[in-house]
Amino acid sequence: MEQTREHDSSPALVHALLGPTNTGKTHRAIERMLDFETGMMGLPLRLLAREVYDRVSTRIGEQAVALVTGEEKRIPLRPRYWICTVEAMPPGLPVDFLAVDEIQLVAHPERGHVFTDRLLSWRGRCETWFLGSDTIERFLREQLRTLHVERLPRLSRLRCSGQASVRTLPRRSAVVAFSMQQVYQLADVLKVRRGGAAVVLGALSPRVRNAQVAMYQAGEVDFIVATDAIGMGLNLDIEHVALAGDTKFDGRETRQLEVTELAQIVGRAGRYLRDGTFGTLSPLPGLSERTSQQLEGHRFADQRTAYYRNAKLDFVSLDTLVRSLEVRPVHSALRAAAEGDDMLILRALRGRPEIHALCHDPAKVALLWDLCRIPNYEKHIPEHQAERLWPLFEQLVERGQLCSRFLDEQLRRLERYEGDIDQLLARLSGVRTWLYICHQRGWVEQAASWQERTRALEDKLGDLLHEHLIARFVNARAGSRGHALRPGARACPAHSKRDVHHPFAKLSVWPLAADAGGGGATRAQRSSCDELGDEQRWVESLVAAPYSAFELSAKAELSYAGSCVARLVRGKTLLSPALRPQLPDWLEPGARTRVERRLQAHLKDVLAHLLEPLSGDGHGDSQLLKEQASAPLRGLLYQLEQNLGSVSRRDVAEQLQQLGHTQRRALARWNIRVGQSTVYAHDMLDAARLSLRAALCHVWQGLGALNAQQLHETLWTLEPGMDRQLCMRLGFMPLARWGVRCDRLEDLLNSLATLPPEDPARLTRTRLLLGCSEVQATSLLRSLPQRRRARRRRRRGAASTPRLAATSEHS
Repeated sequence: MEQTREHDSSPALVHALLGPTNTGKTHRAIERMLDFETGMMGLPLRLLAREVYDRVSTRIGEQAVALVTGEEKRIPLRPRYWICTVEAMPPGLPVDFLAVDEIQLVAHPERGHVFTDRLLSWRGRCETWFLGSDTIERFLREQLRTLHVERLPRLSRLRCSGQASVRTLPRRSAVVAFSMQQVYQLADVLKVRRGGAAVVLGALSPRVRNAQVAMYQAGEVDFIVATDAIGMGLNLDIEHVALAGDTKFDGRETRQLEVTELAQIVGRAGRYLRDGTFGTLSPLPGLSERTSQQLEGHRFADQRTAYYRNAKLDFVSLDTLVRSLEVRPVHSALRAAAEGDDMLILRALRGRPEIHALCHDPAKVALLWDLCRIPNYEKHIPEHQAERLWPLFEQLVERGQLCSRFLDEQLRRLERYEGDIDQLLARLSGVRTWLYICHQRGWVEQAASWQERTRALEDKLGDLLHEHLIARFVNARAGSRGHALRPGARACPAHSKRDVHHPFAKLSVWPLAADAGGGGATRAQRSSCDELGDEQRWVESLVAAPYSAFELSAKAELSYAGSCVARLVRGKTLLSPALRPQLPDWLEPGARTRVERRLQAHLKDVLAHLLEPLSGDGHGDSQLLKEQASAPLRGLLYQLEQNLGSVSRRDVAEQLQQLGHTQRRALARWNIRVGQSTVYAHDMLDAARLSLRAALCHVWQGLGALNAQQLHETLWTLEPGMDRQLCMRLGFMPLARWGVRCDRLEDLLNSLATLPPEDPARLTRTRLLLGCSEVQATSLLRSLPQRRRARRRRRRGAASTPRLAATSEHS
């Protein structure tokens, strides 16, 4: 990625895709990014980044996509696409395509300077896209002289429906509040009067937020109560948005919401072509007529300013660092950002004499600044946060890494699972802080083990918190009171025998007294809660499982933890099989959707892993195929791809004749071997890929009795009805009644090339190389292509002898 302060000096095309909510901006950016070899997207929320990551990885596999947020990093070995929160975008990473969503947040008092920096300095090598509200168009044109603007209309209508009460609130509604206490109160009321609600707060971990959103999306509850963060591009199935307030505390004061902020929030109503409505929730009065018309017509005043903070920092000393952070913008449209938590923490630490003694070189100053930028998940005041960071800085300077005993003490303090929702939230915030620290390069020794322990603790606390949220805000008896689930959601009759298999039905054993804060749970209640946690933990472990945790057999069965979770079935082509999940009945729809999405992503990874040797990845030539390869080379690679890595040489003879010396060398570096009889990718003949090839053939052509053990042999008897193409797709060349693995066949042909046809050593070498009997070796020698060519040469030689003699006699 090219970074420059010259706004129009980058050769990359800069596009602005502008419009109100529900215009498909993010979708178009994703599709455009996938047209390039590499790309990066910066998104305003961790939950939105995870949603986009799931969409992209489902299409192309998790091995090609990286997810980077403040508290979650999933970076495979060679990612092509990076999905990040805007603050976590890796600097200096060259990508062809770069996109930043919700670019109008340059005007946000706290985060605006980060978006401004991305707008002015970050570019993709080929294209750069900025997505956002059309109110930012004038500012963009002033700052970027070479800009292509495209405005998009909203896909559905947005209509104001006035004020509603809790009893008249339409189903599939989102209630937006602006404080945690108000969120709890509204969710409690919805539980009593409407059956319950999902809860989404910024303080929740991604795991808990995903679980709550999945519960709403699946129709387990018809309402979701959330903070205003829901307005940042989250794609939820919301038909109505109800505002429970019109003021918010922005960190410094309580102020009235601006109409552009209201537009972002109410714009979540409606999805794609389905219209949506918005209004207020009593006792909040209805919106004014002018505000309603502005929201319905998407007519707002232009944004003319953005917040700015210098990104070129001077780490020579603490004083130079502070001065560089205080540099004011020179452009009249840029406003100096107020001092954020990181700056306030730096000032607090700067006042300590021992800090000055340790900051004796630029590396130490940069380290101190990195510590100040640790997200303040626990919402400590800057002075308190500075006191907590001082021991970390002291250890990192003196020891180079954090002490393992110190880390263990900090995590043990958080490994407690009793308490209410607020206590669990406080511990979860602390765990998120240490999870962030453990992901910083070089800060922790044996980082992988600490990351695993911290992630496991976060997951355990998150699962327990999710259960507490369900117990408090979801009425398990709503089904017996006649509460209707949305179309497609699974109902839970009160006396159904299947109730015990449904996670939310298990909560029905809890007495109503427990809802009112009664005594402790009985053994049966604790058992039900434990079972619910086990089921949720199984789902979360599968969703987060690495590639190696799954196994695809030669019979096209996909297994996880020893159990079959899906089968491959015939799809549109050989390389695009369909997936038929084999999941437990007790999975609720939301969890089922997440599991199926993870399985689809793994299938994409399987196909990418199979075909990786044909792309040049790992050999330094991955760009040659797309940028420099000639038509004959592309044709050869296409034939190899469609035949799973091996073809008969005579089928690609025309392409081989047209290959130049450079491209033949590239094939050799890719370990694609051109033999006497076959052309094959040698790396696709290992045991794992042969099993994958057998699975695809099993699905596409109905491969029968061939088992995995036969694929590991170099010679096996052809099954009745097995045609030549199927045999080649499995990696074997059909000769007589046997299939010979391509690499061993070429080894045999090379070994026999120096021996005359009548030499008995040919038989011995065939038996040794293929491990076959004398009868098999004799039959195979008669079928070898080299032997047939030798016979043709002898016949041509015998036919030409009389003509040569006649010519000599005539002379």
